[in-house]
Amino acid sequence: MTHPSNQALEENAVPSVWRNPWHFMAFGFGSGTLPRAPGTWGSLVAIPFMPLWQMLPGWGYWLMLGITLLFGFWLCGKVADDLGVHDHEGIVWDEMVGMWITLWLVPQGWEWLLVGFLLFRFFDILKPWPISWVDRHVHGGLGIMLDDVLAGVFAWLAMQAVVWGWHFV
Repeated sequence: MTHPSNQALEENAVPSVWRNPWHFMAFGFGSGTLPRAPGTWGSLVAIPFMPLWQMLPGWGYWLMLGITLLFGFWLCGKVADDLGVHDHEGIVWDEMVGMWITLWLVPQGWEWLLVGFLLFRFFDILKPWPISWVDRHVHGGLGIMLDDVLAGVFAWLAMQAVVWGWHFV
């Protein structure tokens, strides 16, 4: 049995996004199909959810993060298996959850969303240790999600430093 190349699998992935609801969600409601920087587009797609998430009490936001994280382990693993590609760049559910982690307990306002977006993209792209180790060594849905969760935690810590620093200025 011959195995199709990764390029052929990736070319077949995009049409399935519009036919399969799980693929549609994993691809950030279609944003992961954009030709350049799908992770950046997926991070941007997370932002319109913020007014809704910020209406939740702290524990409700935390619960939402837990649900989207656990769901993401399954979703990203399933779609990666369906596509036959470990971490297809179009799968951006993990970036969305990473952004939501970054923006937990952040004041409302576009400037905070912008700072959070920039910090998350910085850590997601740079991948300092242990994010880089996780990215290389943890596989499946857990691996797809975990590096972005850690980037979100790093960005959240940086965000909290900025927020608290802002209060003391």
